[in-house]
Amino acid sequence: MTMSILNNGVHDFWQRLQILPRISLLRNTTLLQPLRRLSEMLQAEIWCKRDDLISFGLGGNKIRGLEILIADALRQNADILVTGAGVQSNHVRATAMTARHMGLDCQTVFWGSAPKCVDGNYRISRMLASSVVFTENPERSSVDSEITRQCKKLLRQGRKPYPIPRGGACALGALGHALAAEELYLQCLKQNIIPKTIVMATGSGGTHAGWLLGTKMLGNPWRIVSYTVSREVEEVCVQISRLVNEAAKLLDQELIVGEDEVIVYGGFIGDGYGIPSVEAASAIRLLASCEGILLDPTYTGKAMAGMMEKIHIGSGFNYPLVFIHSGGEPSFFAGDGKWLSI
Repeated sequence: MTMSILNNGVHDFWQRLQILPRISLLRNTTLLQPLRRLSEMLQAEIWCKRDDLISFGLGGNKIRGLEILIADALRQNADILVTGAGVQSNHVRATAMTARHMGLDCQTVFWGSAPKCVDGNYRISRMLASSVVFTENPERSSVDSEITRQCKKLLRQGRKPYPIPRGGACALGALGHALAAEELYLQCLKQNIIPKTIVMATGSGGTHAGWLLGTKMLGNPWRIVSYTVSREVEEVCVQISRLVNEAAKLLDQELIVGEDEVIVYGGFIGDGYGIPSVEAASAIRLLASCEGILLDPTYTGKAMAGMMEKIHIGSGFNYPLVFIHSGGEPSFFAGDGKWLSI
């Protein structure tokens, strides 16, 4: 299939997406590489899309959504970004770095209380943020209302805040990940690869939503599957479905994706979001030792653990398979590292 034979509605979608205002942070297409030793070990053809190698902001695919979100913030003459998540959030770190790069302030909101140790992503976010607020509430959702409250406060102070939802999970941000699906498609054409399955981690759902939208609009035969690292499977499927439909609507496409069309696997969250698990530690050690690629304990380590177990038991995947390395290595260096030997 080539872009030239796509129907007019889909052509229109891609044309609108390509001209959507966005700042330029991704200088190059990220590497698509075969994981030869892992493939031999698991007896399955596995490739890796290396979004951890995005050149800006210590890498990670959060930059893809931020290209579009920051462009929208600048269009609205914003002077400060307001966002939040957990203290080791890749999204918050990437947002703070992008804000400073574009001459904007950034206010960050974290759930819970301030940690005793300033390390990993938190060290970077705290260094760059103009203000850091903790909700003093362990519920992750407490970030959402606090972002709204902080924006109202900033407005009263004469500032022009631009709110970015927790994890960057919104329809506009998801469009950046739809572009990633197109990028992989074009790479596969050049390398003569026809993937059957795309595997990734999912937290707030924006990455999966964008990839699913892009895949459907390209008419690709591959399946998008993810492993949840925070929410229950049912909740994240509803979230992804909503984001897909809202993102399509932004570009005047009446695409309806039901939650039953979203494929998310559970069972690998461990003791909770952001808490390293035995399975993730094992997957991180294995990939590093056989491929020289570092995963993180919050997202990609848990997704890789789930993927490897599913391959090992011989169910669910068709090949070739592409694993999306969404980045997050700074969180690998948080804490004392004892989790690696658990």
